[in-house]
Amino acid sequence: MTRFIASLLAVLCLSAPALAQDIPRLVPQSQAQMNLSFAPLVQKVAPAVVNIYTSRTITRRAHPFMSDPFFEQFFGDAFPYSGGGLTRQKVENALGSGVIVDAAGVVITNVHVIDGADEIRVVLADGREFPARVSVRDEPSDIAVLRVDAEGEKLPFAPLRASETAQVGDLVLAIGNPFGVGQTVTSGIISALARSSLNINDFNFFIQTDAAINPGNSGGPLVAMDGGVIGINTAIYSRDGGSLGIGFAVPSEMVMSVMDAEENAVDGSRSVVRPWLGITAQSVTADIAESLGLDRPAGVLVAKLHTASPLHKAGVKAGDLIVAVNGHAIADPSEMKYRMATTKIGGKADMTIMRQGKTRDVKVAAIAPPDEPARKKQLIKGENPLSGATLVNMNPAVVAELGFGDASDDHAGVVVIGVEDRSIATRFVRPGDKLVEVNGVAIETTDDARQALSRAGRGGIWAITLERNGRKQQIVIR
Repeated sequence: MTRFIASLLAVLCLSAPALAQDIPRLVPQSQAQMNLSFAPLVQKVAPAVVNIYTSRTITRRAHPFMSDPFFEQFFGDAFPYSGGGLTRQKVENALGSGVIVDAAGVVITNVHVIDGADEIRVVLADGREFPARVSVRDEPSDIAVLRVDAEGEKLPFAPLRASETAQVGDLVLAIGNPFGVGQTVTSGIISALARSSLNINDFNFFIQTDAAINPGNSGGPLVAMDGGVIGINTAIYSRDGGSLGIGFAVPSEMVMSVMDAEENAVDGSRSVVRPWLGITAQSVTADIAESLGLDRPAGVLVAKLHTASPLHKAGVKAGDLIVAVNGHAIADPSEMKYRMATTKIGGKADMTIMRQGKTRDVKVAAIAPPDEPARKKQLIKGENPLSGATLVNMNPAVVAELGFGDASDDHAGVVVIGVEDRSIATRFVRPGDKLVEVNGVAIETTDDARQALSRAGRGGIWAITLERNGRKQQIVIR
């Protein structure tokens, strides 16, 4: 018996490695399989996740004594001097993450990862390194599309997958380069979908996950169990900069809408143009819900419509309640804005509205913001406080470009869209300022502005009223 047991143990010991190698590794499909490995999924996706290194050169004024070692040992780079003509240049480096979503070399990351970069380099998990250029940059969604020239080399990629198929509780992986320690994989679940009660970007519509996300993870993928990229990790909620299990990813549908700007570029322009609503809307509070006869707050209340609004043309009126877009229930204006933003220009969105307790379905055209009335761009010249400023008439397209939100009838007048370096205007205005009055003359068009600025006030005094960030202010220049 002893000899038999010894022989059996020997057989088991010899065969154990072979048996271990023969056991297939599967992605966990249920709670009972949680003891299995994520390794096959990581091996599939991780090669497409890249580190993004950026550098930019900053030029600043330097104190003439800073070249003296005696002063430098006390003050270093923090010497508080802003005068003189001497300058110092310093190269700042930063890192983040990204993911290759197409074998042609398309890399997705966050705008804040590559913001201000003079040089961008993409490093793959296998050590290969390539220069990259920005192809599309979309600040409202914080998504950037980079292009890598691999010079014929084959690149791994992880395809985008619709996040609409995901559910709260689904397992996900976050892959990136936190704190620069190297490629790192963390796991978790989808904690929430359609998270819109934030103030992170212009759309405020995110997938929330408890997979650990830290600084450096920005731009990396949020991966579903089939290997599809359902989101781009963008932000975390944190008190000290570390992960508290509350991370946010931009849904893949928004990423696809940014990529469309590259695919459908017209005249070389790769700016992201999204459907224009032309309405002012508000969330439904408990009091509003009660007044409308609703059992709970839901939907978005239309307060005002631009005369050219596609909703107006579809029959929507002020006072109507928008309760769904493309089959998705709408909780607030941010969600409605997101659902329309992921609808392609030229298509139609299916909206469900409620009016006097009855629901009806309407089709709303997804149109670009109208560029009417004409901008009539004016570069102000001469001896006046706005010399060097470029003014245009406001219209829905201008409002969208400046990030003022969807234009209702409230947006009109003249706005500053640019200021020449070292011009007089740099001291008084900045892009986005609305010109209201010049020396008591109301400004409604750029022609009004040009004429008013050609005449100095009494005694050479200028009184200019501006609107900045929704607040009016008057500047008096003598």
